[in-house]
Amino acid sequence: MGQTTNQGQGTTVSEATDYGGAGKIRTMEEFAAAAGLSRPTVSKYFNDPDSVRPATRERIENAIKRLGYQPNLLAVNFNRKAPKTIGMIVPSLVDPFYAALVEQVELSALDEGYWTIVLNSHGERSMEERAVRTLMSMRVAGSIVVPLGTTSEISTLKELAGAFPLVLADTRVDIDAPFVGTDNFQSISLIVDYLLRTGEAPCYFDMPRVNRNALERREAYVRAMERRNALPEIISAPAHSWAFEAVAFEQMTNLLSNGPLPTNTILCATDRTAFGVMAAASEHRLTVGREGQLRVAGHDDHPFSRFASPSLTTVAQDGHKMAMLALGMLIGRIGGETDESAHLLEAQLRMRNSA
Repeated sequence: MGQTTNQGQGTTVSEATDYGGAGKIRTMEEFAAAAGLSRPTVSKYFNDPDSVRPATRERIENAIKRLGYQPNLLAVNFNRKAPKTIGMIVPSLVDPFYAALVEQVELSALDEGYWTIVLNSHGERSMEERAVRTLMSMRVAGSIVVPLGTTSEISTLKELAGAFPLVLADTRVDIDAPFVGTDNFQSISLIVDYLLRTGEAPCYFDMPRVNRNALERREAYVRAMERRNALPEIISAPAHSWAFEAVAFEQMTNLLSNGPLPTNTILCATDRTAFGVMAAASEHRLTVGREGQLRVAGHDDHPFSRFASPSLTTVAQDGHKMAMLALGMLIGRIGGETDESAHLLEAQLRMRNSA
């Protein structure tokens, strides 16, 4: 039986064991033996490829290709002194805003040497709590959480913040953690200004009160109107539902069936709300647009806003910057920084055909 000597590591291991077939190597110990290297050297490589000498790295990478070995990355991460995974929880992965936020965090985290475990709370308190418990059962370096908000279990989120570095994104809850989100008072003021300059005063089509954004945007609308000596008119929404389009469609249908609107200019709390409003208007054969029977505006710059009919006037949140700041703050906290600040991002006006 032949012997292979790894002179650089001072160990001698047998390579004659039957590891030739792909899928036969199940552990890192077996791979190390087949590659003719010590287990600590192989482990060091999988923790950080740049930590081993170039010749050793090349030898390991050739062995990976030759033997078809795929390490258990979760196990590798669990055994690290400094894990290289981060957790992320969002309310919905089918919402394009949150999907884009996740994508940007994932890609940027890879550039920083981290990979991301993404969990979806599906708009449900129990699912958010389950996602938090799942992260706490894993060995992650830290987490970025977009909380549900009004239905979040605050005590559970506080436990998470005590277990790992934590950054909140998009909406705040009452825990001690840094935050990055949109300045709702700036964004709503911006769109109210535009609508007042270009036509009649807007009424406000509220969103379900699922989080602090809902409360802040409603208050921001009232303040913005009062500062301009205009009368605030609010169309209230149900207390809790993440089905923004369906809720708005049903409400707008009832309003159009039962009486006049407060005004024919409607500022919606979210673009998803605006989609429901415009669909109901279309069902009632009302034209929406600058020269139409109704003007409709939204908030967020949802990826579909440009392609609505008509295209939706709105204010754009900077999702890219939100993701980059959240990740940067998290990596800073993983490295020992103690920044507890809140970063509020300004939105930009998107003037399109609906208003």
